Amino acid sequence: MEQYSVKKVTEKKNIYVEVSGSKSITNRALMLAAISNGTCKLNGVLFSDDSRAFLDCLDKLGFQLDIDESKKQVTIKGENGRIPNNNVTINVRSAGTAARFMTVLLAVCGGDYILESSEQMKKRPMSQLLESLRAKGVVINCLEKEGHFPFEIHSTGIKQTDISIDTTKSSQYASALLMAGAVNGMNVKLTGTRVNGAYIQITLRMLEQFGILCEEIEDSDEQTQIAGKNYQIKKQVFSLKEYDIEPDMSAACYFYAMGLLLGVKSKVQGIYLNSMQGDVKFLYVLEKLGCVLRETVDAVEIDATQVNSYNGIELDMSDFSDQALTMAVVAAFAKTPTTIMNIGHIRGQESDRVQVIVNELKKLGCGAEILEEYDSTNIVITPKKMHGVEIDTYEDHRVAMSFAMAGLRIDGVIINNPMCCKKTFENYFEVLEGIY
Repeated sequence: MEQYSVKKVTEKKNIYVEVSGSKSITNRALMLAAISNGTCKLNGVLFSDDSRAFLDCLDKLGFQLDIDESKKQVTIKGENGRIPNNNVTINVRSAGTAARFMTVLLAVCGGDYILESSEQMKKRPMSQLLESLRAKGVVINCLEKEGHFPFEIHSTGIKQTDISIDTTKSSQYASALLMAGAVNGMNVKLTGTRVNGAYIQITLRMLEQFGILCEEIEDSDEQTQIAGKNYQIKKQVFSLKEYDIEPDMSAACYFYAMGLLLGVKSKVQGIYLNSMQGDVKFLYVLEKLGCVLRETVDAVEIDATQVNSYNGIELDMSDFSDQALTMAVVAAFAKTPTTIMNIGHIRGQESDRVQVIVNELKKLGCGAEILEEYDSTNIVITPKKMHGVEIDTYEDHRVAMSFAMAGLRIDGVIINNPMCCKKTFENYFEVLEGIY
């Protein structure tokens, strides 16, 4: 499918859909199960380009896998921190979590590896993580561009050590170190602007669920203390027989946003307000815009039936920035301008999402501009009369899924390369068809 023509909704109909498991939780669970001691069955697994890339890496590394996509299950025989095949080539494709998690895992466990990737992933910087690992004695040779994929790793293993990582640009580095710490023991110092970030909180919660002791500690030397958080993970043996993965909140948010745009009730099966996923904050944004938020037996319901229009808002999205594109489209249909703040870090994701938001909103006829203020990157979105257009997706799944929402209100919106959504939500457009 090279293009998808979005159908404008002409008849109001409540939305009730099901989405796959969380990408963030799936890939963390795969890594934790692999370094555990014994067999672990994962339920509710997301099967997408990203998770298949992770599974393929685990397979190449020699882990025993039993994969049942029809049941959304993966069973992994954990090797207690050992890599069965420690002299192989793996390919992380375009999966950011696989790229960061695998790099840390292999460096910590030791061995000789070549890590390859897609052309898209080659553009995404890895230098901060690579330099941190080099400082601990890991030999890393970049094969094309310094600080980028592909590269070789030669490691005798990272033993009990102190390591510091800045969370400002990516919290995935921190999550990878916190999880791998259980293999040989590690003290992880988090600095930067997102030491309490939502994805780090998911990681800490999952360490607890898998039975890994991770203790927050105080700096012993106040003179050298840098603002941040310190976690001590001792070398330990842990195991878990079974783990249930939450539905993907990031995916669910598109359908909750559609409820607001269409003035209907929207529910996504299995989504609850106590979710550990940070994007649950987006539901409270919809509440601020006038929706009624209810938790039922089987899901959270967003009721927008009484919302005839809504004003724009000023919103800090630093901690749930995967919804910045979703919010941008919602903002385009508001009565007054919206400012989305503190999203500079999304410039380095699958696309420069800050610039993409401005590019594609302007094509639709909406006003949008970037404001750089000190260390903050903000976007101001000014609603204007919009029209149909072809949306370029930049090989970015979130662009395809977010801007498809605009076509529910505007005739003639066409999504180019819609199947880039396979990265995290391969049947998104099938589910979308079901809301008509």
